[in-house]
Amino acid sequence: MPVKVVDASLMGAWFFRESRATEAFQLLGDAELHAPYLLAFELTSIAQRKTVEKPEKAQVYAEALRMAFSLPISWDDVDHLAVLRLALEANLTTYDACYLYLALKLGVPLITFDERLARASKIM
Repeated sequence: MPVKVVDASLMGAWFFRESRATEAFQLLGDAELHAPYLLAFELTSIAQRKTVEKPEKAQVYAEALRMAFSLPISWDDVDHLAVLRLALEANLTTYDACYLYLALKLGVPLITFDERLARASKIM
């Protein structure tokens, strides 16, 4: 089973049924998923933003979040000093650098829809 690091752009698209949901599902395949703890906060933030935009769908978004958290994701710590160095070196936000750091640490692909982060993961 392949191992992949996933970020909020990909997981948000899948669980909140955005336009690239099917593509996200296909990219994940049967992989063993890893993510920094940051992913939980980012998915919760997506659910909040969507609920504010469409309060009538609050239950739908809460259920999507619950389903996302029910996935067997390995939640990993990151070295924040290393993340800072990586963010500066790759010209990324520290949030994005957390995902890249974890992928580099584990030596596995980072699956993302964020173009800037995807480019950085190819050159690092």
